Amino acid sequence: MKDAVIHWISGPVMRATVNRPFKINEAVLVGEKKLLGEVVRLHNDEITVQMYEDASGLRPGDPVAGEGNPLSVRLGPGILGNIFDGLLRSLDGEGRDFLYPGQELPEPPVFNFKPLVEVGQIIKGGDPFGQVRTRPKPAKTQPCLVPPDKGGEVISIKERGDYTDIETICTLSSSSGEEQELAMSHDWPVRTPRPVAERLSIGPPLLTGQRILDCLFPTARGGKAMVPGGFGTGKTVLLETVAKWCNADVIIYLGCGERGNEMAGVLDEFPHLEDPVTKRPLMERMVVIANTSNMPVAAREASIYTGVTVAEYFRDQGLHVALMADSTSRWAEALREVSGRLGELPGEAGYPAYLSTRLAEFYERASRVRTLSDKGGSLTIIGAVSPPSSDFSEPVTIHTKRYVRNFWALDRKRAQARFYPAIDPLISYSEDAADLAKWWQKQGAPNWDEHRRRFLTILEEQTRLERMARILGKDSLPPKQQLVLMLADLVNEAFLRQSAFSEKDRFASPKKQTKMMSMLDGFMDMAQKAVEAGVGVEDITALPEVRRLQRMGEEISEDEMESFDQLHSALTTAFSGLLSNVQEGDGV
Repeated sequence: MKDAVIHWISGPVMRATVNRPFKINEAVLVGEKKLLGEVVRLHNDEITVQMYEDASGLRPGDPVAGEGNPLSVRLGPGILGNIFDGLLRSLDGEGRDFLYPGQELPEPPVFNFKPLVEVGQIIKGGDPFGQVRTRPKPAKTQPCLVPPDKGGEVISIKERGDYTDIETICTLSSSSGEEQELAMSHDWPVRTPRPVAERLSIGPPLLTGQRILDCLFPTARGGKAMVPGGFGTGKTVLLETVAKWCNADVIIYLGCGERGNEMAGVLDEFPHLEDPVTKRPLMERMVVIANTSNMPVAAREASIYTGVTVAEYFRDQGLHVALMADSTSRWAEALREVSGRLGELPGEAGYPAYLSTRLAEFYERASRVRTLSDKGGSLTIIGAVSPPSSDFSEPVTIHTKRYVRNFWALDRKRAQARFYPAIDPLISYSEDAADLAKWWQKQGAPNWDEHRRRFLTILEEQTRLERMARILGKDSLPPKQQLVLMLADLVNEAFLRQSAFSEKDRFASPKKQTKMMSMLDGFMDMAQKAVEAGVGVEDITALPEVRRLQRMGEEISEDEMESFDQLHSALTTAFSGLLSNVQEGDGV
């Protein structure tokens, strides 16, 4: 007897009459092609299913088979360094760069397994029971974890050798006497957060190498950040840059409903990038989940949970993981479309009433934790938001702001002026900054927080003075106000603007960033004293050393830190000359 039979279809949503009990969120296989779907509603003898594959060709009377378990993905050693679709099906680029509805998955991969436990040993959920070699030279290994919901006494384990990642490797006897079979990989429901021993307070910063982020709007490991911006403001470029340079152990890049040409660029570029730390291919510590806008809309909704589940799996190994979700607006649009087909009452802008809840469930899976195996790990989530017409008052942006601590707002005018990263320093904010000041102090930057506040104050003052200058004229402003405008331009050009095409400027270490902050802070002090002594702002601007100060990011490399001291000495000498000229003029 069939588990259920279709009697109504509307796009990616179908209803079926059941012949046995189903559970909410249960995975089902629909039709002769066994298309994957998920139960989203139960009503009397009817189930409602959202389809994760193209439902073209389905008709009333087709069978529906329940799998008995929630929608899950297979987590194991074959994930790292590969490209998948939104349901974690491999896209290897070798004849599998596109998945057809009902297409069978390839043969499971084979890995060299080494046991880490012995017969009679007691192990619990989250413990490593073995390790596999994922790369021969130089050797790279990855642990095989006991699923969080299993554990017990080891009654058998295979010797070292080559096995597929789905065959039984280890057998446990639980406290109830039930036997549990373990493979190198295991299934986990994507909508269920993986358990941890303890959630910890925020830790050290997630360093990105981008000065405006690390110094003005930093986020901590285990933190949450959003990147809102209209079309063409550089959201994808910024997330790709952070993915290339951040100090996470594993990068999960999730393209959720993005345009196909953008994802094609990502898939073409990342496999050829070099990891700046290991000097090996960056893809060796990345997972790319590609879900383009032409893929089934329900799969887009599931892809974001797939990405965060994979990220939690690596976090449970004691690693620091960064998840880049581009973009959550496309995911919210998928929620809206499926909700409309389900006939649910729409909320603001047509989004379902539970939009806020779903966003909270996603972002709250970011954390710094103590894992079940008593290791330290973290998951940082950075989500892009694409508000229509750059309207930051639209529902997805407003609700997301409630659940993140860092807001990196992209500005269309800065992007059109080719100012990158095009982050607006007057709208953006970081709630992690105060807690991270202690970390920067330990790195030899005791005045980091003071410098940061001074820069933001000057940039804010610039906006007010520019409005006055448009009315009165810049030359009519007092010298001190003219100096503020000049210093604000210097902060923008010398510190906030960063060239991805410059080998010296595309990445800035914490040491270089603090040196640059100190240089600008010292220049501000000298310039203010000079103006108070009667030096003209135009004389300060004309100093050749100011031009060097503007270009220090691109001209001074990471191994030339002594050049900052030389530039500081040159500035000190130049200002001494300006002050001497003023004093001589007064004497005359």
